[in-house]
Amino acid sequence: MINRQNIAKARHQQGLSFIGFILVLGLALFVAYLGVRIVPIYLEYYSVVSIMHDMESEEGAGRLTGYEIRARMVNQLNLNYTESIDPSNITIRGANGVQLRVKYEVRKPIVGNLDVVVHFDKTVQLSY
Repeated sequence: MINRQNIAKARHQQGLSFIGFILVLGLALFVAYLGVRIVPIYLEYYSVVSIMHDMESEEGAGRLTGYEIRARMVNQLNLNYTESIDPSNITIRGANGVQLRVKYEVRKPIVGNLDVVVHFDKTVQLSY
C-alpha cells in the first residue's frame, strides 16, 4: 500500500534548493576567481625555472662573471615579461662552483585587505 506521507517526502526532497544553488555557485565562482589570481603567479615562476635550467645546461656558464650571469638572466626575464623579479632577487655565489639563486616573493590582492603571498626560492649549479 502507498503511504501518502512517503509521497509527500519524496516530492519535497527533489534536489537542490535555490538558496543552496546560489551558495554552491558563489563558492565555485570564488574558487575560479582565486584560480585566476594565483595561476599567473605560478606560470611566471615556471618561466623563471625554465630560464634557470637553460642557463644551468649552457656549457661554460660557470666561467662567466657575476655581472654577465645577472645580465643574461635579467635579459631573459625581460623577454618573458616577468614582472615580479627585480635584479636584486638574483644571487650568484662562487662556493663549490657557481650557484645561481633566485629568491623572491609575490603579493597579490584578493579581496579588500586580503592578499595572497607566495614565496619562491630556486638554486641551480652552473657548469664550467
